[in-house]
Amino acid sequence: MSQPQQQQQQQQKQQQWGVTAPISVAQPTKEQLELTKDLLKTLHDHGLFESEQEAQKRVVVLGKLNKLVKEFVYKVSKMKGFPDSLSREAGGKIFTFGSYRLGVHGAGADIDTLCVVPKHVEREHFFTVMYDMLKERPEVTELTSIQDAYVPVINMYFSGIPIDLLCARLAIARVPDDLELADNNLLKNVDERCIRSLNGSRVTDEILRLVPNIDAFRTALRTIKLWAKRRNIYSNVMGFLGGVAWAMLVARICQLYPNACAASIVDRFFRILYQWKWPQPVLLKPIEDGPLQVRVWNPKLYPTDKSHRMPIITPAYPSMCSTHNVTDSTRTIMIKEFKRASEMVEQIMCGKGKWVDLFDNSNFFQAYKHYLQIVASSDSSEAQLKWSGLVESKLRQLIIKLEYVEMLILAHPYTKGVDKVHYCLTEQEEKDVLKGVELPDRSFTLSEGNMDVNYLDQIKEKLELTEEQVKNIKTIYTTWFFIGLYVEPKPAGSGNGTRRLDLVYSTQEFLKLVRNWDKLEEDTMSINIRTIKSSMLPKELAGERKGKPEKRERESPAQSNGNTPSAKKLRTGGPDENKTNGNGQEAPTATPLAGEVKE
Repeated sequence: MSQPQQQQQQQQKQQQWGVTAPISVAQPTKEQLELTKDLLKTLHDHGLFESEQEAQKRVVVLGKLNKLVKEFVYKVSKMKGFPDSLSREAGGKIFTFGSYRLGVHGAGADIDTLCVVPKHVEREHFFTVMYDMLKERPEVTELTSIQDAYVPVINMYFSGIPIDLLCARLAIARVPDDLELADNNLLKNVDERCIRSLNGSRVTDEILRLVPNIDAFRTALRTIKLWAKRRNIYSNVMGFLGGVAWAMLVARICQLYPNACAASIVDRFFRILYQWKWPQPVLLKPIEDGPLQVRVWNPKLYPTDKSHRMPIITPAYPSMCSTHNVTDSTRTIMIKEFKRASEMVEQIMCGKGKWVDLFDNSNFFQAYKHYLQIVASSDSSEAQLKWSGLVESKLRQLIIKLEYVEMLILAHPYTKGVDKVHYCLTEQEEKDVLKGVELPDRSFTLSEGNMDVNYLDQIKEKLELTEEQVKNIKTIYTTWFFIGLYVEPKPAGSGNGTRRLDLVYSTQEFLKLVRNWDKLEEDTMSINIRTIKSSMLPKELAGERKGKPEKRERESPAQSNGNTPSAKKLRTGGPDENKTNGNGQEAPTATPLAGEVKE
């Protein structure tokens, strides 16, 4: 091989990012750069960039957390009999990861944080000693812990900023301030939960290292995150994709077009992913071996890895699938959304559309005739945060079970729970709200970070209540979760008979699963499931279309061409199915659920 050929080959090798050579190394055109400017302006108009004051507040909060972690390690060290000097030297450090570390967080976004501690500090200390220290801080609100999660976490608001705090215990005697987590040898003698916790920070840093143009990556990722949230497909726990998975998808497109501007990256993102041959994995670099006897993602060795429907593999050792939660239904929905967005962005790139149209909200509450409503309830805001979080973490299991129900083509989860507080005057009202009913003038929607708002004074001003009634008011907190049901249309010419849609097994198994939670307080926590017609959805969810007499066209997420056969009527069995309660709402139906599809 001649020297010029060797130089050319070396140059091509240097230009490669990821597991394949680029598709194109072309520089952006003038038109594409103008479209990127328009895109940035649209993102600014949507409030995606925080102010300097907000940014500084985050720095202050992280500084306080870092100091608190050192105090936590010192306290545990003293509990274990360490001398004062060694207790001080044991250290402890906070790392950030996720959107904040990637530089794509917006105003009001949470901060993913990792608390790294030395070997003598145990995980139990994090969920007891550290939890109690946080509870004592006046800046901390809505503090909850989920110890049995796949990645155990403490959630809270610190000075109004949402924080997800993980913990990892390294097999070292002290954690210095200059510690970096890139060295694979730090994972030696670390348990799997700690490896998973460390993976968030290690993956984020590796993504930034593997991206050719960080500015283009960040703008494109901000775009995709906003789009995914507006289209109701941003949620790892619900079976869609979480922040790290979206970041890796964008990073892979950046690798394929290393010189492209943000507008072109967004265009190619949708075009490529709509046509991606799943379950072919998305990789940012070859999967590497390391010093540990730990499982690395390998569908040839592990049947569970082979079953992953949309594998997006983390680049840091040990490589894991970040999308193991994806179900058949959620994959179908995402592919349909990729196609819709691809067609819209194609028009934008041709000058026939506007970026703002890409960010239209999902029509989830207009898309189906029938929904499952899951209602988790308890008697205090603190208990509700824990209980609703547990129920939410298990909803994916219900989706999977529903996918096996005959005639049910799609089970589409709404990615957000709807938090409510109700002030009940009678036992019947208590029973009603536990099953998803609202009380006129005495049911209020709660927003994140404001679970403790008390509306009692507002109620007393508006309603004429006796002292006895005020004294006997029972406060109940509920969280509603919704799953849209798309039922298989009846074949043409098959007559007008009735088909039966049986949801009994799916819902009963889910109820057993959540009721087996070891922290369940049966006297104060409850869960109910009912089917609800779209016409009976709360107005705040159904939007302006609710109550209109004309027939609504519904889009079938199961069909890629957007043409929708209307879903068949689902009727929940039982003698009270057509009754309403005293508030004019549909009477709730108890599980088990078995319905008829009436032709």
